[in-house]
Amino acid sequence: MTYVSTRSVDSHRRAAGFDRPIGEINTTPLIDVMLVLVVMFIITIPIATHSLEIPLPNGAASLPVEAANTVSIDASDRLYWNGKPLTRQELLNQLAATTSLPEQPLLRFEPDPDASYDQSARTIALIKDSGVDRCAFIGNERYREFARGE
Repeated sequence: MTYVSTRSVDSHRRAAGFDRPIGEINTTPLIDVMLVLVVMFIITIPIATHSLEIPLPNGAASLPVEAANTVSIDASDRLYWNGKPLTRQELLNQLAATTSLPEQPLLRFEPDPDASYDQSARTIALIKDSGVDRCAFIGNERYREFARGE
């Protein structure tokens, strides 16, 4: 058996500088503990769901039928109000009557593809000048091939 004197170990430690107090703290275990805590914190946070609550209709009520009037122009440039022929002055009177209503009905403008551009433009200007708030153009799909030589 070999015995080592504690005196030689102590002198060896002193020579190596082990007897001095530690001047810095080992932060590796602290970082490990903090990472574990962060992971546990992230796991315990509830996952945010992106949802939007929308009240669904119960089916009891139906949508009201919206009132609408139609101004149309035929190929011979005659004006029609809901299918009935009328003059420009009568159209102006009809438009004035609808704009005075508390709830203006939708005005649908539907020119014939063969109607003149001048009559259509003058009718649109008349509608605009009468103060109609809600106007829709009907039948635009018929003009899809406009100015594309057939």
